[in-house]
Amino acid sequence: MTEISIQRTLTQADFNHFAEVSGDNNPIHVDPAFSARTRFGRTVSHGMLLYSVLWGMVQARHPGARQQHQNLMFPAPAYADEPLRFTLIPNGPGLYGISVRRVADGTEVCRGDMAITEA
Repeated sequence: MTEISIQRTLTQADFNHFAEVSGDNNPIHVDPAFSARTRFGRTVSHGMLLYSVLWGMVQARHPGARQQHQNLMFPAPAYADEPLRFTLIPNGPGLYGISVRRVADGTEVCRGDMAITEA
C-alpha cells in the first residue's frame, strides 16, 4: 500500500463547528480576540479536529473500520485558514503512521500512529 495524502484548509467556521459538537469551547480555538493575546497570536485548531480529518480518510479507504488505538502528538499549532497536508502512512495490516504538516513551510503539526480493524 502507498501513502494516502490530501490537502485541506480548516477555517475558523470549522473550529467553531467542532467546538459546538465536541463541547470544547476553549477560547484558544474559538475566540480570535482572546487568541491574539496569546503566544500563538491567533486561534489554533483542536487536535481532535485534525485527527477527525485523518479518521475520515481511514473510513473512506476502510468503510466501517474500528480504531484499536491511537498515539498522537501536536508539536506545533495549526491555524485557521492555512493549507495542511494530511497523510496516512501504511505500516502493515491495519497499522498507519499519521502526519499533518503545514503546506507553506512543512512544519509538522500532528504526528503519531493508529491501529484499526476492518469491519
